[in-house]
Order: sequence, then C-alpha cells, then structure tokens
Amino acid sequence: MEPLTHPLLDEATVSQLRATLLADESSWQDGRKTAGYQAAEVKNNLQLDRHSKTAKENSQLVIEKLESDPLVKSFALPRHIHGVMFSRSGIGQGYGMHVDNAYMSSGRSDLSFTLFLSEPESYEGGALCIQTLQDSKQVKLPAGQVVIYPSTSLHTVETVTAGERLVCVGWIQSYISSNEDRTILFGLNAGARALLAEHGRSPELDLIFQAYTNLLRRLGS
Repeated sequence: MEPLTHPLLDEATVSQLRATLLADESSWQDGRKTAGYQAAEVKNNLQLDRHSKTAKENSQLVIEKLESDPLVKSFALPRHIHGVMFSRSGIGQGYGMHVDNAYMSSGRSDLSFTLFLSEPESYEGGALCIQTLQDSKQVKLPAGQVVIYPSTSLHTVETVTAGERLVCVGWIQSYISSNEDRTILFGLNAGARALLAEHGRSPELDLIFQAYTNLLRRLGS
C-alpha cells in the first residue's frame, strides 16, 4: 500500500498551532518516555506531554480535521484515531529504524500518520523515510500536509542537521485491518466517485456502490 500525502491544515491554522505548541515550553519532555522497548533505544527527540492542556486541545483539533477529510476517510476508513502527540527534533536529534507497536493502550495501529508543522526549508535533514520492499521513500512535506502509511512499515526520521522539525504523529485503527483490502476498497471507491462526478447517477453506478458497500461490510471488523 503506497503512502497517501495530502494537504490537511491551511496556512493560518498551521501558524497558530505552531505558535501555541512552542509557547508551552514547560510541557516538552524526553520522547523516549512514550516509546516501546525496541524504539526507545533509537529515539532521540522531544514530545509534548500528552496530559497537558495544550496537547489535549490541539490533538483534538488534528483528529477532527482527519475525521472530516473525505480523502482521508476513503483511504484510511478510520474507526479510531488515537495516540496523537506532538514531536520536535533539533540539531543532532532523529529517530532510528523501527516499526510501530501493533497494539497500544489507545488502540490498534493499522496506519501511522505524520502531519508536518514546520516548513521544509526551515530545517535540514529530518525526512521521514518509509521502507518498502525494494527501497526507501523519503517524505518531507510542506507545513500543513500529512502523510499516512501502513504501520507495518519499517521507518526512520533522519537526523536534523540545522533548524528544528515540528510534527504531529498518531495512529489510525481502521475498520479494515488488511492493507491489501484497504487498497482495493480505496480504488473502487475512487473510481466510482469519479464516474459519478463525470456522468451522474445511473443504475450501473448504483450497482458499483452496492458492491463497494457490501464488500466493506464483509471485510470490516
């Protein structure tokens, strides 16, 4: 399953969010506190205390944006968006190769997401590298854009060599646990919606939507 990259927040929202997060200096802590045993050995960043007022309010903002976005809903089929946290990495910090835990206290991780909150030209290094079967995909997006990818993937965050990287990360428990099944459903839904936009409703298209809905019902959990 290929990662999805998509604009999620507008410029004004990103600017306000970034200012709010960085203003709460006392709530930033060692990121290893939220890492699993394996990941803690390669994690070197700061994270906003999840229990702080700043974290709770702004996590909810991100969740609401994800839940209301039509493309995200079609791609991820989210049942539960959870574990949302804010992370910052300065010079010399990054996150070595790891895979996200399958089950967390907040839910199952079918998909992982990173919402970029720093403009890419404001820091050097810090790219998210997602391992595929044959190579590694580097992701460093404009502020306000999100990448969503299978939590089954090995991934790393390159060491920051200049500036500071600020992101929001979290996980999605999908109604469809299988990456392959989600890919099929996403393609079917996208094709049906494109036909609807170009040609309007038809009995044939109704049958396609029926097949999509019933396949979703059959594969869902």
